[in-house]
Amino acid sequence: MKIGVCGWVLAFGCMLAVSCDSRSADLLDTVRQRGELVVLTTNLPTTWYIDRDDNIAGPEYDMTRAFAKSIGVDTRYEVFDSTQEVMQALRENKGDIAAAGMTITAERAAEFEFGPAYQEVSEHLVCHRKVKNINTAADMNSVKIVIPASTSYIDTLNQNYPDIEWSVDESAQTSELLQKIANREIDCTVLDSSIFDNERRYYPELDSKFTLAKGSELAWMYRKGNPNLTQAIKKWFAQYRSSGELAHMLEKYYGHIDSFDYVDVHKYLRRIKKRLPKYEAMFRDAAKQNGLSWTMLAAQSYQESHWDPKAKSPTGVRGIMMLTLPVAKSLGVTSRLDAKQNIYAGAKHQAKMKKIIGEATPEPERTWMALAAYNVGRGHFSDAQKLARELGNDPTRWLDMKEVLPLLSKKEYYKKLKHGYARGNEPVIYVTRIREYHQLLEQKLQKQPDGQTGKQDG
Repeated sequence: MKIGVCGWVLAFGCMLAVSCDSRSADLLDTVRQRGELVVLTTNLPTTWYIDRDDNIAGPEYDMTRAFAKSIGVDTRYEVFDSTQEVMQALRENKGDIAAAGMTITAERAAEFEFGPAYQEVSEHLVCHRKVKNINTAADMNSVKIVIPASTSYIDTLNQNYPDIEWSVDESAQTSELLQKIANREIDCTVLDSSIFDNERRYYPELDSKFTLAKGSELAWMYRKGNPNLTQAIKKWFAQYRSSGELAHMLEKYYGHIDSFDYVDVHKYLRRIKKRLPKYEAMFRDAAKQNGLSWTMLAAQSYQESHWDPKAKSPTGVRGIMMLTLPVAKSLGVTSRLDAKQNIYAGAKHQAKMKKIIGEATPEPERTWMALAAYNVGRGHFSDAQKLARELGNDPTRWLDMKEVLPLLSKKEYYKKLKHGYARGNEPVIYVTRIREYHQLLEQKLQKQPDGQTGKQDG
């Protein structure tokens, strides 16, 4: 089923505006005359989605908006359930470009034009963790493999694994196949690494058993015979890459999913249901009072203490937000073991870090930098920003600061800094894990009809 995102334009008018394109004119001219770029996409975390605050987000959304702005037009999105539907809509002239994590294949390139590749992925055979290990291509015949229709995975299997048996499900989407794997209804499917890295956090039972292809490239796709559009996309993309915006976009959506701990994720999902409800109201209120996201505050607390109000570290920080004694005293905390006092003080301290980071740093990077400062200390973080400037990095961008912070533990750098040595790797790991916990919590809440996390422990 297709989801129309036309806003103020009626569905019939939306289709008419596109279908009336003159095939003799370059599509770029038509788009400019119309004043909007019609983007065909899918509803996935790796393409286009609506978050819990009803904001549209996603890698394809960010990139197509940036391109549309460069040519002076708005964007309109037609959202489909599958790449099969996206490709058919492009054939029927219902949109201008397909931006849906489209893999470049010879078969597709014979029919459509591709823009520059913006991401490289691998293709994995993804199965339930309990499926036996698959060490060779021949071993794949021992499992039941089901593939979504009209995907690049079909080309990969046909061309590279002609002796392997598999089937196509014409109606099931990727998410449905993953649910079937989790329920042990089927053994395996095939996924891009970008999708797998996202989805295995929601389905911890998934496991990559075999890599079918490496170096597959993703790009936008559009109808052939539009050289002006091709030139405009290439020109914009070259600037988007050279300015660092492509790297920042990839960091925004994928920078927190480089590592995966099955046991940790499984435990976290259980604690969202059983442990978080006891403190949820406190997180919500403390975050609201300090202009923070309550789910981000809760994720930060989990990284600090696993929501244990009596937590204590070897360095002496204590409580559910793991406050140092000086910070606790400065914020009027009389007992760091009091969960409510600890949460409200932690929220105030985090808000202070965000204020110090300043509005020159855009969100969500401002939040990530404030988290890093909370962890390593404002003085050390300030040193890292100073060092970033000296090294030609941008101290207002998290991608740059991720590279610089670890240098605080190297003598050649820290001996010249005001606050000296710091374990610079720790804030990078700290922020990465909080972002992962936050994403998991947000996804969990989206699946709850009342937006609540679960029942309290008895």
